Amino acid sequence: MQRRQLLKNSAFAMLSFSMARDLMGAPLSTVDRSSLSNNTGTIILRANENPHGPSPLARVAMQEAVAISNRYQWDMNGLLRERIGALTNHSREHITLGAGSSELLGLVCLWASYQKGHVLASEPTFKLWMPAARKMGLATQLIPLTASKHNDLDRMLASINGDTRLVYLCNPNNPTGTAHDRQTLEKFIAQACKSCIVLVDEAYTDYYDTASLANLINQHPNLIIAKTFSKVYGMAGARVGYLLAQPAMIKTLNELQAWANAGPSAVSMRGALAAMDDHTFVAFCKAENHKAKEIFCNGLAELKIPFIPSVTSFVYFDGAAYSKPVPSFLQSHQILGARSFEENSTWLRLSVGTSAEMKRVVEVLKMGR
Repeated sequence: MQRRQLLKNSAFAMLSFSMARDLMGAPLSTVDRSSLSNNTGTIILRANENPHGPSPLARVAMQEAVAISNRYQWDMNGLLRERIGALTNHSREHITLGAGSSELLGLVCLWASYQKGHVLASEPTFKLWMPAARKMGLATQLIPLTASKHNDLDRMLASINGDTRLVYLCNPNNPTGTAHDRQTLEKFIAQACKSCIVLVDEAYTDYYDTASLANLINQHPNLIIAKTFSKVYGMAGARVGYLLAQPAMIKTLNELQAWANAGPSAVSMRGALAAMDDHTFVAFCKAENHKAKEIFCNGLAELKIPFIPSVTSFVYFDGAAYSKPVPSFLQSHQILGARSFEENSTWLRLSVGTSAEMKRVVEVLKMGR
C-alpha cells in the first residue's frame, strides 16, 4: 500500500475513534432504563432507537455467543453475509460488514477522498460521517431540501460536475422522515451513477417497507447501499451494519479495512442472525411504531403544531407554533431528545418511543399550551 494510503487510513481510524468517543460518550449510568415506560422516569427519544429491541431470540443468541467470544468468527461472518444476501438476492461477495452502517459510510468517504473533489448531500440530513469526510479532504456541498422537506433530487443532479466524487442520499431522510417513490429514485440513480459514486443510506426503509434500491446494484457499478440492524431490529448498541454493492466495489472497499468485515463482534453477529429469524418481533415493532407515532402526530394536530408525515421512527415538527421552547420544556418533564437540525430553524426532530411514552409526550405538551 502506498505511503499516502497508509497515512489516510491511520488518520481515518483516529478520527473515527474520536468521533465515537465525543458523540456517543454520554454517561448512560445516569438514566434509569427500567423506568422508561412510566410517567416518573426519564424518557429518551433522541437517537431513533427501537424502544422494544433487541428481540427475544436475539437476546438469547447474544447471551449464548459470549461463551464463544474467545474464538475468531470467520465462519459466522460468512454466514451472516450469506443470510443478508438471501434477503436481497445477492451473493455474499456483494456485501461487506461493519460496526453499524455509520462506520461504513465513513469507509465509502475514505475511498471517495483519494481524488480531490466534493460530496453532495442534502441539508439537513444524517451528518455523522461529514467531519471525517472533510478531514480526509472531501469537501461537502449541501443542497437545501424542497419546501415539502424532501431531498431535492433535481437540484442534486444539476449540481453534479467533474469534481463530484460522491452523492450521499438518505432515503427515508433523517431528520425529516420523508421518502421518494421507487420510480423517482430509479431515474435519479440512473443519471447520477453515470458520473460518480452514489451512496444511498437505507437505515429506515424497514419501518414502512419503503422502496429499497438493492435490486439496482447489478445495473450500476457506482451504486452503494448502506443498511443497518440498528433500527427495526433494535440493535443500535450491538453495532451491525452492511453495504451492498457490486463485488468489484466491495473488494475495493475491503482493501481499505485493516481486517475486512471484522467490525461486528461474535456476540453482535449471532444476535443479527437470530434477529433475522424473529419475524414476529419485527412485525410487532413495525405495528407499535405506527401506533405510537399516530398518538404523537394526533397530539401535534390537536395542538395545531405543523409536522411532516413520516415513514420512519421519528417525527419532524415545527415548534414555532408552541407557546414555550419545546426542547427545554420537555426536558423539564424528563423527556429528552427534541432538537433542531437546521440553523436558525424552529423545526425539531423527536424519536418515536413506546405508545405509553408518546402519550406522555402529548400530555406534557398539552400542559404547556
